[in-house]
Amino acid sequence: MTKVLVATEKPFAKEAVDGIKEIVEKAGFTCVLLENYTEKQQLLSAVADVDAIIIRSDIVDKEVVDAAKNLKIVVRAGAGYDNIDLEACTTKGVVAMNTPGQNANAVAELVFGMMIFFARVGFNGKSGTELRGKTFGIHAFGNIGRIVAKIARGFGMIVFAYDPFVSHDIIEKEGVTSLSSIEELYKTCQYVSLHIPATEKTIKSINYKLLSLMPKNAVLVNTARKEVINEDDMLRLMEERKDFAYIADVRPSKAAEFEEKFANRILFTAKKSGAQTEEANINAGLAAANQIVAFISKGDRNFQLNK
Repeated sequence: MTKVLVATEKPFAKEAVDGIKEIVEKAGFTCVLLENYTEKQQLLSAVADVDAIIIRSDIVDKEVVDAAKNLKIVVRAGAGYDNIDLEACTTKGVVAMNTPGQNANAVAELVFGMMIFFARVGFNGKSGTELRGKTFGIHAFGNIGRIVAKIARGFGMIVFAYDPFVSHDIIEKEGVTSLSSIEELYKTCQYVSLHIPATEKTIKSINYKLLSLMPKNAVLVNTARKEVINEDDMLRLMEERKDFAYIADVRPSKAAEFEEKFANRILFTAKKSGAQTEEANINAGLAAANQIVAFISKGDRNFQLNK
């Protein structure tokens, strides 16, 4: 019988777990849980005889793939997938998938929650600033970027976007001005919101040269991955520009240095919170379960990452 493992160091909500079990068992499969585990060995033991794995931010590297002798598919319940070793999966004939769009609204709302909190000086009673009328740039116009654009327009912001993989027509249909280069985006916008994945091309791509193009009172908002930021360059820029601020849903590796030097110009969440809503939690978990059933039962490879 097909065995599906839900391996979550940070567990799904109970409603999500119940829903996953229902989907998996209705298909005639067995569902097993590994929640709140504290050591990698627990994961290595749990994957030994499973056919499929659902994870959240859990790491599925070569060691895990090698330990899972029967593994056919692993699904990351979420959009980002840098926690899956795609090469190892491909070598072993394992299909890797994500669940794009399921947590998009949660991330988009967090972007503006952090922006408002920062613009209003943490609601400490001091005079803050408003978002209306400010230029707002969206770096990557995927599922999250589209929702971010709608919210920004609702705030009365002047919205721009850059995405080399999305046509100008698609972007402009959303009431957003499509720009032709990344440099133009950063030069034009006081606020820039990052929605790029961490890949060989994007890691440390947000660097001094790019950030220095941003206008006065610039604010960079990062709900993507910390690896896309060149932190040394960011520290250098913030040292030189007293008007530059950095908001992130992912604490930098050098968070202590940022906090020591620029405490009033940064805002970092305690832990990554973009997908931490009940709705996103449930949506992503159920999508992962449905994708596993569709793949094993029908060979459906929609959302496969390692093609």
